[in-house]
Amino acid sequence: MTQKQLFSIVALYISAVFYLASTTPISPHEANIFYTYSDIVSTMMHWGDRLVGGFLGLRIFFLFFGFLSVILFYELSRRHYKKREDAYVATTIFMLLPGILTAMTLANVAIIVVPLVLFFVLMYEQKRYIFLPFVMLALFFIHEASFIFFAALLLYGVVHKDKKLAISASAFLIAFLYLAKGIEIGGIPSGHFVEIFGLYATVFSPLLFLYFFYAMYRILLREKKTLLWYISFTALLFSLVLSIRQRVYITDFAPYVMLSVLLMLDVYNHSVRVRLPEFQRRYKRGFKVVMTVLSLSVLIIVFHQFSYYMMKNPSTHFASRIYAPYEFTKELKKEGVNCYDDVSGRVKYQFIYYGIPSCVK
Repeated sequence: MTQKQLFSIVALYISAVFYLASTTPISPHEANIFYTYSDIVSTMMHWGDRLVGGFLGLRIFFLFFGFLSVILFYELSRRHYKKREDAYVATTIFMLLPGILTAMTLANVAIIVVPLVLFFVLMYEQKRYIFLPFVMLALFFIHEASFIFFAALLLYGVVHKDKKLAISASAFLIAFLYLAKGIEIGGIPSGHFVEIFGLYATVFSPLLFLYFFYAMYRILLREKKTLLWYISFTALLFSLVLSIRQRVYITDFAPYVMLSVLLMLDVYNHSVRVRLPEFQRRYKRGFKVVMTVLSLSVLIIVFHQFSYYMMKNPSTHFASRIYAPYEFTKELKKEGVNCYDDVSGRVKYQFIYYGIPSCVK
């Protein structure tokens, strides 16, 4: 991949992201956060709503963090690979991950966590340790699931004999225990273990997730284990173990596993470049198939609005929870209805956002 090709993809990507952020109605999760939470996500949504307004305003700050994530990932890739072309490919794959694309266009905490983790890894590799405590402190307060990150740092520090890193990570883990923060653990063995694989398949795209799983396992057995691997593998392991007993929220783990694109491309390049050209064809064909499926996943997300309105039964569409309340409230306004009570849960907050509050005061 050339620099010119990367710039072309970035230009199309920016257009697609702004289109999605400005035309996709507020989701139930976003509406719930907007009206009932007082965390950093809710605060940024209110700021954006006052500054810009509309759907884009709700997500404008999250677009900023998304583009910052891409820039930091490229910077990390540029330092990681000897060939600049590998950095271009890794950055393209990272941008196209369905998890990154949706996180950029829907207000959520994950897209704030991603650049913080990338910045931490970048500063650690450059030995600019003065920035690390501030990043760790920010993650501690912003993300309740960041104990996964600190657990990975502790493991890395112990194995690689980095005492300062291990002590710092231990301090934050103890603070988590003392304040009773983090993911609530409980429940009985249930069927959520299979569900977590489906969630990861939506974050990566199906074939890329299979390769992610293979790459994590291969590095565990025979490859060099970097800080990125410890972060991604720890998040993967925690999510799989927890899913045996309870439902797992993918936003708790996605910010840490999606960084593994660098590791996956490393494993792929090692498999291809140690072989003679005539034996590389099978691997290159496989790469093309994976990228095709990833591209199709991106197209489904970008054009999901068209597919929703073209369906004979839109209620079966994966985005019906976003569009159905929006369309229904428009019909209510046409009929002169100013309030509505026959809704519950998070849907009522979508109705409030569209100017149709509850009739019961």
